[in-house]
Amino acid sequence: MAQANNSDQPNSAKPKRVISLKDLWPFLRPYRLQLAIAFVLLSLASATLLLVPLAFRDLIDVGFGNNDATTPAININTKFGVLFGLAAFWALMVASRFYVVSWIGERVTVDLRSGVYARVLRQSPQFFETLQTGEVLSRLTGDTTLIQTVVGSSASMGLRSLFQFTGGMIMLAVTSFYLFSINIGLMICLIFPIILIGRSVKKLSRESQDRIADSSAMAGEILNAMPTVQSNTQETREIDRFTQSAQLSFLAAMRRTKVRALLTAVIITAVMGTIIFVLWLGARQVSEGIMTGGELASFVLYAAMVAGSVSTIAQVWGDIMRAAGATERLLELLHAETAITDTPTPVPLASVSQADIQFTDVTFYYPSRPANPALNNVSLHINAGETLALVGPSGAGKTTIFQLLLRFYETQSGSIAINGQAINEISLDDLRRLIAIVPQDPVIFSANVLENIRYGQPNATDEAVIAAANAAQVAPFIPQLPDGYNTFLGERGTRLSGGQRQRIAIARAILKNAPILLLDEATSALDAESEILVQEGLNAAMQNRTTLIIAHRLATVQKADKIVVMENGEVVETGDATELRKKGGLYARLAELQFEG
Repeated sequence: MAQANNSDQPNSAKPKRVISLKDLWPFLRPYRLQLAIAFVLLSLASATLLLVPLAFRDLIDVGFGNNDATTPAININTKFGVLFGLAAFWALMVASRFYVVSWIGERVTVDLRSGVYARVLRQSPQFFETLQTGEVLSRLTGDTTLIQTVVGSSASMGLRSLFQFTGGMIMLAVTSFYLFSINIGLMICLIFPIILIGRSVKKLSRESQDRIADSSAMAGEILNAMPTVQSNTQETREIDRFTQSAQLSFLAAMRRTKVRALLTAVIITAVMGTIIFVLWLGARQVSEGIMTGGELASFVLYAAMVAGSVSTIAQVWGDIMRAAGATERLLELLHAETAITDTPTPVPLASVSQADIQFTDVTFYYPSRPANPALNNVSLHINAGETLALVGPSGAGKTTIFQLLLRFYETQSGSIAINGQAINEISLDDLRRLIAIVPQDPVIFSANVLENIRYGQPNATDEAVIAAANAAQVAPFIPQLPDGYNTFLGERGTRLSGGQRQRIAIARAILKNAPILLLDEATSALDAESEILVQEGLNAAMQNRTTLIIAHRLATVQKADKIVVMENGEVVETGDATELRKKGGLYARLAELQFEG
């Protein structure tokens, strides 16, 4: 049964999906109630603010504009009291809206980060052949911060300004339709430059975020390789490379900033020019007795409100365009299709204590090297409980066997089965629970010794963890650590030697207690004495387990039930150590170089 090739190569012919801020709605939908509350608070605050110029109009016309001594002073006091009441109510609405909207912004940001992280974590290794982890981290931090600014602040400010702009324009029309008609005609002319410049801001924002991500990716790569950088005295060169990358980020950011500054200058100049011109006309109408002083004052306040709203909208529009670029980058990750997926109806896996593995005519090409097969028509059969060693020169396809068995990649043709069941019919979780692996370069997490070993079996007791540690010969170096098993090991296990990291990885695999054990040069970093002791633990772990071993040191596989010799992605010899040496083939030449050379 051939397994499907669900490739997610960057060169896929699928049409690129157009992404916009509307794609954020699935993250906003769960908080519809909070959005509705924020909208009501915003509407009340905007409506309250629109009443203020009317109160000023009455104060000027009824209070200051009336010199009649019979006018009751209490009337003026009441109007000032109403004005203060409006201000206090407006302040309460603004503060409440700020809290609710900020809560929505923080909540959506957390959900978005978690969603993108979960999506990335389920991608196959081929996804990271073209995307650096530093760039992913940049998108998870910098890009989500931009979106948080828009969702938790800018969008609310923009909507408030839009309400105030609309309400202000209506009140301008009510106050003086003649002045309003001139004002609106001039305002319409401003829309087109806003739209055109806003599109440029979005494009330049995307470019700026890409440059920042490049710098982050470079920094992440170098910081994880500091011993190599320093041992080759390349600090100055790497500093120069990062400085050049940061300079490109700066230049991209300044291009975006120049366009935003131009947008702001054009809008503010045009709006203020329009308002001053209209106010000049209004002042002439007051002098001619067509308008009262209070009406002109309220018109001035509404015009100022409209001008301020337009200025805020221009700034918010720039933020939104910038966030749209960030949203595109984030949602590209969120919508990235996983190359390796569960079948729609996975077959439930019966309790498996032992595993029989069958590779049948397997051919596989790595997506980044489609012209050269990593495996070419490979067939293997490993009986339950059997130990099989894979040997051969580098690039022969040994590690690829492990990666296909774990379904990190799909085969182009052929099939892989466990106990007669094709692995692509088993759910990924069930499949990978069957397998424990000790990689050549083990990963140590930023945690203590106990938690690093327990990673193979999260629910294991401390006693079980320590038993696995004893079997893997971890216990002998524990007294050297400041806090014993509770010692924090640092990022990537920097406080340990290579051999110590390898022992912890072996203990992790032993603790997992899976029916299939994969050992990829599992003792390569150990000295001869430690290797003998650890091998005893491994031999105990291998009992009644189907074990595949990759080894370049042939001395470590002499007791394997079967040895498979690979070269150029093909199986060239099979047998035990004695048989293969008698054949005089590739294994015999390798053995001669190691044992007699």
